[in-house]
Amino acid sequence: MNPKIDDFLARAQRWQKEMTQLRKIVLGCGLDEQLKWGKPCYTHEGKNIVVIQGFKDYCALLFIKGYLVSDPSGILVKTGPNTRVGRQARFTDIKEIGRVEKALKGCIRSAVEVESGPAGKEGKAAVGRAGKGGVKKKVAVGQPDCG
Repeated sequence: MNPKIDDFLARAQRWQKEMTQLRKIVLGCGLDEQLKWGKPCYTHEGKNIVVIQGFKDYCALLFIKGYLVSDPSGILVKTGPNTRVGRQARFTDIKEIGRVEKALKGCIRSAVEVESGPAGKEGKAAVGRAGKGGVKKKVAVGQPDCG
């Protein structure tokens, strides 16, 4: 655990419980944490995977290359109307996080796969094949496991 993230969460005036729960889930998936862009950012082998961020009306777990992430439960949404790359899971209550924790872990595993596997190297070429459900692949040996 990174003390900079401890400080970030301690200073949070809104969404503190929700962001703390998201942190627990992400760390349980074996990702490294650091403070980037003034927000908790989680990486795998130096590649950005997800960011936790609080907004006025919700807090979110932002998937950097969310357009390629497998999301069979449909918990990820575009970050804005013109967004092509990022997706996020939005929460307004800690109970919501608990209800979708399994699906969230699946999305995190898929996001690591995207960055580590061929889909991460294909970039834009994979967008056309991603479709609604994203790229679906099994996690390779040596990948973090979310339990």
